Amino acid sequence: MAEIILAQHSLSFQTQGKGLYEITKDIVAWVSEQSIDAGLLTVFCRHTSASLTIQENADPDVLHDLKNFFENVAPEDPSRYRHTTEGPDDMPAHIRGALTDVSLSIPVQQGRPVLGTWQGIFLFEHRTQSHTRNVVLHLQGS
Repeated sequence: MAEIILAQHSLSFQTQGKGLYEITKDIVAWVSEQSIDAGLLTVFCRHTSASLTIQENADPDVLHDLKNFFENVAPEDPSRYRHTTEGPDDMPAHIRGALTDVSLSIPVQQGRPVLGTWQGIFLFEHRTQSHTRNVVLHLQGS
């Protein structure tokens, strides 16, 4: 029976306001440094106004359209929300975060996350101002 290995790491990313920031390379680099050939990677975003998604990383129009879609779903209109103490972008950011994921589970094979040809892992910043966002990686396998 193979020994189960656990590894955990935190990454920080500086955003420049709303948008999707590809973080695939940082995650793949860390996973490849571990001694785990096959397993499961959990990627967790420690914020309520930012999230994670796996999306196409080949055509930037996809990211542009996603950003615009979420702007329409949760617009910055303080008259629509009770929670406005942190600025007009905060409550819409919470709504966008609730509609997306703060955690992803990705299989690992041959020491690499298993992603499709055009898939990338993105940190989705929902706030207008720049922020430092923390993402925790947890890998288990053998």
